[in-house]
Amino acid sequence: MRITISKENYLKAIAEAEAEGEAVIAATLKRWLRVSAPAVTMATRRLVRDGLIRVAPNGHITLTPAGADIANRVLYRHHLIERMLAEVFGMEWYKIHDEAEQMEHAISADFERLLDEKLGGAGPCPHGSPLQLETAAQRRERGLKPLGELEGAGVVEFVFERDRTLLEYLDQLGIRPRSYLESTARGIPAAPPSAIEHSLAAIAVTVGGEQKLIDPAAASRVWVRPV
Repeated sequence: MRITISKENYLKAIAEAEAEGEAVIAATLKRWLRVSAPAVTMATRRLVRDGLIRVAPNGHITLTPAGADIANRVLYRHHLIERMLAEVFGMEWYKIHDEAEQMEHAISADFERLLDEKLGGAGPCPHGSPLQLETAAQRRERGLKPLGELEGAGVVEFVFERDRTLLEYLDQLGIRPRSYLESTARGIPAAPPSAIEHSLAAIAVTVGGEQKLIDPAAASRVWVRPV
């Protein structure tokens, strides 16, 4: 069986969407991968044929053990590449995910082994993700909460990385992994980027001594550890 880049992307997207608490159906993959509905139909047929996914009568898509194994290998390579780009080359944190998306399909097993030996596979990526995908419940179990629930001070530990517009928006506000901030009040924000849902109930946080207003939809993608 030939494992193409397209197959790897679909399998990884299924694993990531499940971790984010989404019920994976064809529309989910269309949105996550930004492809057409016919493309999703063709891809899922091939993945079913190859024994990599199952599609239930209600359209719910799940990985088979073989599909999960491939997804986990791609996720592991992605994790190592992100850490390499940050820790070795110092690339800006909000650019790293997109770069790793391209490189994760190209590295050899030998280079993957060298990265693992140099970096140690257990550290978090530049967006705060651990080596294994986490659900929201697992983040809460280790003491994290969404920024919108923060009362008082906290340190940013995780930011959803699959939205470049979101990452650039947060970076402009100074809200980055490992940044210290304090939740202060709610107000009315300036219009955020079009890709981020606008709401009047903005969350005010103090970052670096300055008060910033963050859209609640963006804040829900930021997880902090209260301090």
